[in-house]
Amino acid sequence: MFNEQLSLPLVLINLLGVAGIVVWHLQGRDRPTARLVVQILFFASMTAVLVFAGILPHRVDETHLTGLIAFLSISARVLWWTHLAWTLIGFVRIYIVLERRPREARLLQDLIVAVVYLGVALSILGFVFKAPIGTLVATSGVVAIIFGLALQNTLGDVFSGIALTLGRPFVIGDWIVLGDGTEGRVIENNWRSTFLLTGAHNVVVLPNSALAKVGVTNLSRPDETHQITLLIRLAASHSPQLVEEAMRTALQRCTCIVQDPPPIVALKGIDAVAIETELQFRVTSPANRTPARNEVIDLVHNHCRERGLSLAMPPESYLYALPDASDVKLRSSGPL
Repeated sequence: MFNEQLSLPLVLINLLGVAGIVVWHLQGRDRPTARLVVQILFFASMTAVLVFAGILPHRVDETHLTGLIAFLSISARVLWWTHLAWTLIGFVRIYIVLERRPREARLLQDLIVAVVYLGVALSILGFVFKAPIGTLVATSGVVAIIFGLALQNTLGDVFSGIALTLGRPFVIGDWIVLGDGTEGRVIENNWRSTFLLTGAHNVVVLPNSALAKVGVTNLSRPDETHQITLLIRLAASHSPQLVEEAMRTALQRCTCIVQDPPPIVALKGIDAVAIETELQFRVTSPANRTPARNEVIDLVHNHCRERGLSLAMPPESYLYALPDASDVKLRSSGPL
């Protein structure tokens, strides 16, 4: 009598579980919302059948079950736990899609998925197959220590990648500069490495453990604009006010730089030879530094030529007057 009461609910749960798997695969990976709806519907249906039949997926008395009924009982509970895992993972992926950062959150998503699958696998072993979970966990702990020692560097990269993902010092698409001068745009971040696309159109692969130890300057925060400074030396015979006006006019006519906030002309110093002028301006992106600097130099050159301003010699090229030739000859001859 007991077996007859359980046979119909168990058969129904198995049918729902298999049908849910088939429909789930037919939805495709490009429809995460539809997949989640299917998972919730079939999981809720299986749970409702379990509740109405008085069956607990974590506690079923199998002493009275034999033959086909026992097999259906095991398969029904395995399918229920599997659909539970898929439903939880579906919620995680939907959350990441709604956040619109699926690539940046991939490491965190993989970690949560691994934890869910591990928990469900242990639940199936313990509640369905009555395996000694305590002994299994203790044994797996010893094995994990052995693998941890053997894969120390790899695990360091993995945990550093998780720390970078949670801390979020940068995201995919940010332009960063490392402490050793390496700079580029972040194009990928996985469990072990971070990939940078440099200005020379080369890909630099950085282990996450090494990246976590160096200083990182994010040029894309708070926005993508980047400041450039350019030092101009003009002859000290010119009026500083005239020099400032010429430099400001040249910057205002530049189309490759940001005009809001306006560029700055700073007179840094003056000596007997030159007036040192520092031009401070912003570009829309670090990738636009070279064309912007080229345009500024060209406009500065043209304005200096139009206004009669001459450039000063660099400090290392100063010339010193040599002693007169007659004095050198007189000193070399000595007293008669």
